[in-house]
Amino acid sequence: MEINELTPAELRVWRAFARGERVDFRTGEDEDAADGASWGPERTLRASVVKALLLHAPQQDGEIAALRVAGARITGALDLTHALLDSHPVRLSHCHFAERPELYGIQLRRLSLHGSVLPGLGLGSARIDGTLRLSACRIAGQVQLAGTQISGALFLEDAELTAPDGSGPVLKLNQAVINDDLWAPRLRARGEIRLNGASVTGSVNLRQARLDRDEDVVIDAQTLVVEGDFLLRQARVRGWVGLRGARVAGRLDLSYAHLSNPCDAALRATSATIGELWLRRGPAMEGTLNLRRAQVEVLFVEPEMLPRRVLISGLAYTSLTPHEPAERRLPMLERDGDGYVPHAYEQLTAAYRRIGDDHAARLVQLAKQRRHRSTQPWYGRAWGHVQDAAVGYGFRPMRAFGWLLSLLAVGSVAFALEHPPPLKPDEAPDFDPVFYTLDLLLPVISFGQEAAFAPTGWHQALAYVLVLTGWILATAVVAGVSRTVNRP
Repeated sequence: MEINELTPAELRVWRAFARGERVDFRTGEDEDAADGASWGPERTLRASVVKALLLHAPQQDGEIAALRVAGARITGALDLTHALLDSHPVRLSHCHFAERPELYGIQLRRLSLHGSVLPGLGLGSARIDGTLRLSACRIAGQVQLAGTQISGALFLEDAELTAPDGSGPVLKLNQAVINDDLWAPRLRARGEIRLNGASVTGSVNLRQARLDRDEDVVIDAQTLVVEGDFLLRQARVRGWVGLRGARVAGRLDLSYAHLSNPCDAALRATSATIGELWLRRGPAMEGTLNLRRAQVEVLFVEPEMLPRRVLISGLAYTSLTPHEPAERRLPMLERDGDGYVPHAYEQLTAAYRRIGDDHAARLVQLAKQRRHRSTQPWYGRAWGHVQDAAVGYGFRPMRAFGWLLSLLAVGSVAFALEHPPPLKPDEAPDFDPVFYTLDLLLPVISFGQEAAFAPTGWHQALAYVLVLTGWILATAVVAGVSRTVNRP
């Protein structure tokens, strides 16, 4: 391109490039790049000129060439597919792009489009030896970053991304590699954010983000690897978040967040490996929480944050915090959509035992037996009710002693008021209502009273009840004690 073919605005940028100087066409700091379609030729750059500048502009000795432009209107298609620009930083801030830039496979040192307005961005399989800054950008189309390698951070704070129909992928970062943070607080996105297979050496920061894809996947992060934290604090998410098979070494932080997908799962983290999962200080999740087969080191969950339905079959965690009474934790297990899951009760029991709360651990085991009872046939349920009433399945042994004292008192009073006649008056010992009742109640021990006397009438019926009750009580005690002794 000949220099005499350039407009005054293009010539100004061309001359500044060799010295790395900044060209600012803006008339004020608060100018809105969304109005760029009406900007005149005095601040218009043709995409073909920008391309020629980056590919062929002469260097100036002793200077570092760089493209630094603010407030320009860029017309035409900026196509730098597979271009090698590893020596020129590019900064096109607060610019208005008439057409989607096509930068597939490009290699460059640093790219900043801060505050710009674009109809989309094609940057797939690119290599950026520095940072990629899309902060405060408004992009009404797909941002294609699939397979891109960024040696620095990706900045998307205060950006606004909108898919053309509001439903398709709006940000594609699948298989991307980011060697620093994905920094996107206050991001607003309407459409799917695709992170499956991506790798982030730092953290993913989506604090106060507003993500919307009603009743569909809004974050698809299957097999995502994050070496730091995944932060969704104070975020509002409509749609579901998918983290199947993901690995988050630090925190998956949903504190103060509102996840809403009432007709389906709100969070799917099946088979994920997470250092710490924080669900605290926010409204209850609307939709199902799916943590099947997930592995979590620290589960920081406040009961109020849990939705009405959870799926925790195979969930493994080392510690559960904050410390809450068992009565506050058990509803989580009772809401399990998979039904009775013994492993879930064992996990909660183990968490209480690690902190020395044996009372809570026993309550969880009691709740496990009661839940198991509901899955049995009628005769199993009946026997379960007997064990529960008698000794609380072995976890409330003093209850058996209470039953024994009550039945002993009833029998002693009844037989003291009217002694049963002796079978052999000459050989019978003196009648003792207390030990006679004990002889009826205790199946093994004998005090010589039961065999010497024969009650009649309603006393005989009472004797049968005491004998039967004694056997049932003894069997329940033995079953409960065996369960208690053999528990891990």
